Amino acid sequence: MGISLKPEHVKRYRDLAKLMLKYGRSDLVQTAGLEEALLQEDAALTATPPAGSPHPEELADDLEKMGPTFIKLGQLLSTRPDLLPQPYIDALTRLQDNVEPFSAAEAEAIVSEELGVRTSKAFSQFTAEPMAAASLGQVHRAALRDGSPVAVKVQRPGIRQKISEDLDALDEIATWMDRHTKTGRQYEFGRTLQEFRKTLVGELDYRREAANLATLGQNLAEYEHIVVPTPVDDYTTSRVLTMEFVRGKKITSLSPLAHLEIDGAALAEELFQAYLKQILIDGFFHADPHPGNVFLTDDGRIALLDLGMVGRISPELQERLIRLVLAISEGHGPEAAEVTIDLGEAKPDFDRAEFTRTTSELVALFQGATAENVQVGRIMLEVFRSAAQNGIRLPAELAMLGRALLALDQVGRTLDPQFDPNASIRRNVAGLMQRRMLKSLSPQRMFANLLEMNELVQKLPARLNRVLDKVGDDGLAINVRVGEELWLMEGMQKIANRLTTGLILAALIVGAAMMMRVQTRFTVWGYPGIAMLFFLGAALLGMWLVFSILRADVHRKPGPPTGR
Repeated sequence: MGISLKPEHVKRYRDLAKLMLKYGRSDLVQTAGLEEALLQEDAALTATPPAGSPHPEELADDLEKMGPTFIKLGQLLSTRPDLLPQPYIDALTRLQDNVEPFSAAEAEAIVSEELGVRTSKAFSQFTAEPMAAASLGQVHRAALRDGSPVAVKVQRPGIRQKISEDLDALDEIATWMDRHTKTGRQYEFGRTLQEFRKTLVGELDYRREAANLATLGQNLAEYEHIVVPTPVDDYTTSRVLTMEFVRGKKITSLSPLAHLEIDGAALAEELFQAYLKQILIDGFFHADPHPGNVFLTDDGRIALLDLGMVGRISPELQERLIRLVLAISEGHGPEAAEVTIDLGEAKPDFDRAEFTRTTSELVALFQGATAENVQVGRIMLEVFRSAAQNGIRLPAELAMLGRALLALDQVGRTLDPQFDPNASIRRNVAGLMQRRMLKSLSPQRMFANLLEMNELVQKLPARLNRVLDKVGDDGLAINVRVGEELWLMEGMQKIANRLTTGLILAALIVGAAMMMRVQTRFTVWGYPGIAMLFFLGAALLGMWLVFSILRADVHRKPGPPTGR
């Protein structure tokens, strides 16, 4: 039984059926009953694949012709090495989101409708010719009433309705394939499409992109050579985004002479540092840093543009990613396999041995590559491909992360052909770990711990009452042999003493870390005196605790006294 074809989606069914036929999936066309959509156009069409194999680059061209939804779908598929062979992944990675612009009159009408005033009132200048045009919108150069140069991003007219219809047609096909085909059950197309819908709908709301620009700009403020445009909130709506104008060129359009005038190695290193911080510290990263979205400004800095697509990583996922990155960079294949297993959810048919073997081989190849060929994004996507093929369902964020790192590799190579991301990871991992530890000791984290302690204290009386009630009703029994009572009490007392000492020790260390930022006239070895006293007290207390544990435990006779 095939899909029930809806009249309003027939054109899309037909386009998808043609695409499947061209790329050798006539079986899916026949099984899903999409032949009827083809026959409605031309009775001569049959579900017979065309002679010869199409070139991978043709897939990118075909998706571009099918419109904005499928351009974005192609970008998503470039992150799914488990679905497509590597040559197609490479072709889709280079998929450019450049289309014909819509008219200036339409753009000005949308701006006026969204801002509630004519463009001539909102801006002192608004250039009719767009600087760039993409599938979802186009960018015009303008100036505010005070003369400040800005870039105005205007959404394409009718794009939301068109994308909604395309997604509905795709959803019908994906749902049917998940239910009725082995391929669908294996790769869960419906789940992938839901993530795609969520991402694409987010990109259609320019207020989210404005918030993303503000967040990333704040997170990367410490990097001197990286700039993120500042949004202009009063001139931003869901369909119009106004932001600071950045003067520069795409790094892919730089001439050889321009490369000689910049320090490409330093810029590549700082950009990679910034991405490691986004991913492993902030948990918020620019998910689409392909060369078209990375500019070299006139003053020699790197500008990150187009934040419609961002990724978010939970603290738990960050911890595992740090372990994965370290395992890969150090060449520990089995450990990388174990971390990847922890990252995802193993299916019943998961083959642990095969996945470990494959991952170890991939990591070994990565270690043996020359600096010119090292690609962190590539190796992570290959590991994720192996995971999917061997029965591990990974979080959707990881596919987006792999694509971002792959694009980052390309940008790094453009800036410096000799850039070695593996070496950069090793140089920066110690600092990243230190920053994560300091982040865990932040006042916000301390307050969270205090709230948990407050909850414990509030609930403790009720819990004690329940225990005492059970004791009073003979519902709680504690069996202690007479000869062991003193030994048990002594052991509990020692445990309590050590726990208390450990808490005091931790408090001294945390207090010292927080006081280290408070500058005082009283110093010890050039550092704030109170903080150093805390550290010294913690060190002495720690040494005493270790000594007392060794003295009491090492020479203790095994077993409790019998008392008999």
